[in-house]
Amino acid sequence: MPKDPFRTRDHVADFDDIVADFVARSAATRATLPMAGDLAYGDGKAEKLDLFFPSNRGSNLPVHIFIHGGYWRMFSKADYSHIADTVTKAGAIAVILDYALMPEVRLAAIVEQVRRAKQWVLDNIASHGGDPGRISVSGHSAGAHLATFLFEKTPVPSSIHAALLLGGIYDLEPLRTSFLEPLIGITGEEAAAFTPMTRQHDPGVAVTIMTGDQETPPFHRQAARFATRLRAQGLAVNDLCLRQRNHMDSVRDLGIGGTQAGDCLIGVIESTRG
Repeated sequence: MPKDPFRTRDHVADFDDIVADFVARSAATRATLPMAGDLAYGDGKAEKLDLFFPSNRGSNLPVHIFIHGGYWRMFSKADYSHIADTVTKAGAIAVILDYALMPEVRLAAIVEQVRRAKQWVLDNIASHGGDPGRISVSGHSAGAHLATFLFEKTPVPSSIHAALLLGGIYDLEPLRTSFLEPLIGITGEEAAAFTPMTRQHDPGVAVTIMTGDQETPPFHRQAARFATRLRAQGLAVNDLCLRQRNHMDSVRDLGIGGTQAGDCLIGVIESTRG
């Protein structure tokens, strides 16, 4: 039987080692960086976020929101605290989000949660030293999918200046017949409603779409199609293929300075300075 191209574990031999590494890095980040943890952006038990601050904390700092992946069904913000190492190195406040997981909730609820988290940032980040006029966002895998809902064209301007999408899912229909079917059971209605490829996005946002060169073919095809779609909507898009990187070590690199992905994240944050 051929391997499912969406089942990451089948294609990343050291999957568990990479996860263990960035979980350990994240624990170290929480122990060393100034932070405000488990701030509620809503009433649900999963509706929490962590803020991480540069050591030379000031005022009117750029702000970067990161959304983790895991096919909407696994991982948490605590696993990805290490992304804040790169964000704070760029002189920005890092916002690392949690959200409820499938199948306990459906996609509609998760999308509304990340939108609610963005609104919390817009309403509250100034009191933590951040500039709500200089917000960027990134996400990995399912988190990249969710990040797209933060820079849609309507109903109001997105207030997002730049986005970095890594190893993202931009067309949900193929997942309905993947290994995920018995685990989260994405419905036809959900695929139609929450596929970024069919939605309208804010033309004022500069988007970087990154894919590891060792990702499976569907990730490359979806990235290319989504880049074309965004350009057709007037967005500035930068395509980047990460050298010798797969679906998991690419996201680890986001939190490591000097890596291709980490340096790209710094560039995205610095682009919000105008």
